[in-house]
Amino acid sequence: MHGHFELALLGTWEREFAVGGGSMAPGLVRFALRRAVQDVKHVEAVRPRRAKGQVRAVYRQLERDFGMLAPPIALHSPSPPVLAAAWLVLRESLVAAGVSSRADREVVAAAVSAANACPYCVEVHAMAVGALGDPGTAAALEAGTPGEIADPDARELAGWARGAGPLPPGVPAEAAAEFTAVATAFHYLNRMVAVFLGDSPLPDRVPASARGKAKAVLGHFLRPGQAPPAGRALELLPATGVDGPDWAPPGSTLADAFARAGVAVEAAGERVLPPRVRELVRRELKAWDGRPPGLGRSWADAPLAELPAAERPAARLALLVAKAAYQVDDEVVVAARRDRADDRGLIELVSWAAHAAAEELGSRLSLRPRGEDVSRGRG
Repeated sequence: MHGHFELALLGTWEREFAVGGGSMAPGLVRFALRRAVQDVKHVEAVRPRRAKGQVRAVYRQLERDFGMLAPPIALHSPSPPVLAAAWLVLRESLVAAGVSSRADREVVAAAVSAANACPYCVEVHAMAVGALGDPGTAAALEAGTPGEIADPDARELAGWARGAGPLPPGVPAEAAAEFTAVATAFHYLNRMVAVFLGDSPLPDRVPASARGKAKAVLGHFLRPGQAPPAGRALELLPATGVDGPDWAPPGSTLADAFARAGVAVEAAGERVLPPRVRELVRRELKAWDGRPPGLGRSWADAPLAELPAAERPAARLALLVAKAAYQVDDEVVVAARRDRADDRGLIELVSWAAHAAAEELGSRLSLRPRGEDVSRGRG
């Protein structure tokens, strides 16, 4: 029944769009998109009508500035501070006005998602690239063949996002920081999506014969209008006095946003993970070359053996999220939840591990375009 209902709503919106040519999400489809929070796995996301306080404030901004109640953000709602952190980094990196184009930022988002084996995010952000006027690049990104992108700058930008080369020539420093912010945000979000969502933004109930039309309709939603001003989401989390990441210009909105989000997620991790588990994950990330660690999960056994047996299930989940989130399955999640049955604790555990990986991988990206010295001066 759900599938027929959702398809009927999509069909209604498609007719409305064809007649009115509007760019705002009409009420029927907005309602259908809100129902997508029911597809979140392992936890119960807060329904829009039940949202209060910080969750309500984030949901309102998300629908206003992103155009929909995006499940990759809404899934964080069992932990309001982590929800605010996730939206803050997504909004200020991808959505808010900046010196780089939204189309280029979407290329980065899709390319990072492909490198992280996150088909859900690849599908969403490749659709956005297509909706912004570059269907060829969108098709290459969704097919996993970024080397076939015709535009040389877009091809080089996708390669940089995957860690396979420098930025295209002529990218200014401010744009390089924005691209790094997007890459860091999606290293985080890809890991959260891998654990809590399926492989596609379209429900499994949508039949194969209707998926092409449904994707075309969703693509209209993903075409942004005028970019909202930067900094409007900072109010969702308190100022910290902490410096932002090294790649963010000091005193910039990006530096402030990522600092506030980082403090919130770190506090969440401290609530749910023992210090030696967090130290183990950080140490493993520092030594990691960023490539897939292996087909099975036996690679995690040796580092986990140094922990007390009682801490290993949660540590296994955290380590898998950090280095191979696509290897997380129900068994791993159930084992980790035995000592933290509440949804908030699970969201905060996975968020901390995803954030630790994103920070590390984002710090490794070069800010220098091709033809310049690519050294970051980091030890």
